[in-house]
Amino acid sequence: MTTPIDATLTDAWGRLGQLHAELNVDFRKWFEDESRAEKFTYQAGDLYVDMSKSYLTEDIKAALIELAEQVNLAERRDAMFSGEKINVTENRAVLHTALRREKDDEVLVDGENVIPQVHEVLKRMYTFADAVRDGSWTGVTGKPLTTIVNVGIGGSDLGPVMAYEALKPYVKEGLECRFISNIDPTDVSETLKDLDPETTLVIVASKTFTTLETLTNARQVRSWLLSKLEERGISTDGAVAKHFIAVSTNLEKVSEFGIDPENAFGFWDWVGGRYSVDSAVGMPLAIAIGPQAFSNFLGGFRIMDTHFATAPAERNVPLLMGLLNIFYVNFVGAPTHAILPYSQYLHRFAAYLQQLTMESNGKRVRWDGSPVTSQTGEVFWGEPGTNGQHAFYQLIHQGTQLVPADFIAFANPTFPLKDSEADQHELFLGNFFGQTKALAFGKTADEVRAEGVDEALVTAREFPGNKPTTSIMAPSLTPSVLGQLIALYEHITFVQGIVWGIDSFDQWGVELGKQMANQLTSAVAGDQEAIAKQDSSTRGLINYYLEKRSK
Repeated sequence: MTTPIDATLTDAWGRLGQLHAELNVDFRKWFEDESRAEKFTYQAGDLYVDMSKSYLTEDIKAALIELAEQVNLAERRDAMFSGEKINVTENRAVLHTALRREKDDEVLVDGENVIPQVHEVLKRMYTFADAVRDGSWTGVTGKPLTTIVNVGIGGSDLGPVMAYEALKPYVKEGLECRFISNIDPTDVSETLKDLDPETTLVIVASKTFTTLETLTNARQVRSWLLSKLEERGISTDGAVAKHFIAVSTNLEKVSEFGIDPENAFGFWDWVGGRYSVDSAVGMPLAIAIGPQAFSNFLGGFRIMDTHFATAPAERNVPLLMGLLNIFYVNFVGAPTHAILPYSQYLHRFAAYLQQLTMESNGKRVRWDGSPVTSQTGEVFWGEPGTNGQHAFYQLIHQGTQLVPADFIAFANPTFPLKDSEADQHELFLGNFFGQTKALAFGKTADEVRAEGVDEALVTAREFPGNKPTTSIMAPSLTPSVLGQLIALYEHITFVQGIVWGIDSFDQWGVELGKQMANQLTSAVAGDQEAIAKQDSSTRGLINYYLEKRSK
């Protein structure tokens, strides 16, 4: 196990501390330099990324790049792409990037080229997706399957549901995807209540086919499907095999459930769940938008991978954005980061990034097991504009906490609507442009007074400005562009993890709560001996539940 370089002991870290101490952010003054926007705006694939309203200066940018060099970030990046086992706590390669490599590429894991395996799974996925889309794969009564219900949790849910919602304009007419993740019975009940079992296809996504929440929900869906068919007098022989497929590598468990192992689509231990939407976990998306669009989706990832792997540091967008986030967290002291897409189709994007970033970098030890030497991780959150403007933007504009924000927008709308007064997309993007401008430049007390505001209200109407943002634009939200956006944030997450010296690809913190839940099962069922062993708080909560639960 290699020892991570302690970033806090590097010359660059000390230089960044000095630069922060001397930093006097004044966007009004900074933008007197007409070249500032050009200096700090970059192109990565189809993404136009304006970082000029961030806290980057030429000196800070140079010191951040120097920091990346001093922690050997490029070396670690290349190790990831080449298949080295950089997930050291699980002794695994980290190769979500292999999922979108070209067919003729080579990436070796334990001496074996994994790319042919990736493309073999893709081929099987595309064959099955086409069969569902053209109606040649039918349910037990011979009807085409028009509703896909994905049962998963974590990365097996957040990625597919986010991408499906983002790419709804590309979904084949007559097809619909629904998603079940929460073990709360409400989730299953609400999702299934108006579905026709004869036209429903269920995808159970669990690599090991042992995930408690997923298997519990899958059994409920299986019971629903079989009972509904029986109510109609339909034979259920072979129904599970016709209406269920699996995303799993545990073929024995898949078969025990009743799913034909031929309809199980696997992925590998070098693919983490939160990095898996471009694997077989993306099966609902592949069916919904079709193999060609899914291939374009993978192509978008590949574009950003190539950029991250080859672009020089001074123009490398994931590198610069990841390093800038380090500056915000460790020097400016900003613990949260807002993701603000000006596209309703991206309404699940912030939730997706929460898992990607916080499960990856929410760590307190470095990859060699030693304690971290700085703050790690960010709290990612957000909502689409313009909804957020009427909710939490107040805090970002005039609150006491500094919240760096990424604004995302597209030049071309999916639905170009006009009302009697204005082009609606122009009005929408006016808000996108206006918010970043207002956050940067604010409004001075004198400007407020010049509007004739009563002196007693001037301070309430003053905006300090100098709030940092990054603006990301693309021509339109296509499968390729979505892939580029996802890969951008994957690599931003990687950059931060390397600087902090942590393993961004394990998630041991997720496991303890699961273990506790399993251990408490008998107590929740009313076992008094098990209840007596609990702490006083847990015991009181369980007793309250047992008292109030209707039998």
